[in-house]
Amino acid sequence: MNDVLQALFRWIHFVAGITWIGILYFFNLINGHVTAALQPATRREVIPQLMPRALWWFRWGAMFTFLSGLLLILWKYFILGSGFTGDAGLLGSSAGLWISMGALFGTIMWFNVWFIIWPAQQKLITWVKEGQTLPEQPQVAKTALYASRTNTFLSVPMLFAMLAGAGHYPSLSFFPWCIIVIALGAGLVY
Repeated sequence: MNDVLQALFRWIHFVAGITWIGILYFFNLINGHVTAALQPATRREVIPQLMPRALWWFRWGAMFTFLSGLLLILWKYFILGSGFTGDAGLLGSSAGLWISMGALFGTIMWFNVWFIIWPAQQKLITWVKEGQTLPEQPQVAKTALYASRTNTFLSVPMLFAMLAGAGHYPSLSFFPWCIIVIALGAGLVY
């Protein structure tokens, strides 16, 4: 039963994570540049059709990634494992530290999606659809952009940490590699 549950949680975590991070990269590396170049009439037609659907998959990918990751941590470290401490704990081993870092960054990213990006995008989509230009629109767009860029930055060390925590890089210790992958994330956003 343990193997079946872990396999199920991991599969959901993996597929949902690909969906979430793939759309994150689409938004930051492709969509923003393309929609900025559209004529206003085209934007009013394209954005209300594209963005709600893409944002639905984006936020639910984030939710299922978050929930399945939480279930994995609870199952592996608290039901079957040594919790926070001990030789194999979240804070007591290199693998546990990687998972903790990945979970922390993933949780921040999930929060940004649900409580910053999505509410801002709801306003922006409505304004574009209605052809409105309100005084607060640039600030709302900037808030969503910064939260999305933060998620792009955090995604690089988060993904690395998840792989390291799963044992894909067995010879890499947490320090100094955590600093290196955080710097790589900053470089990507820049």
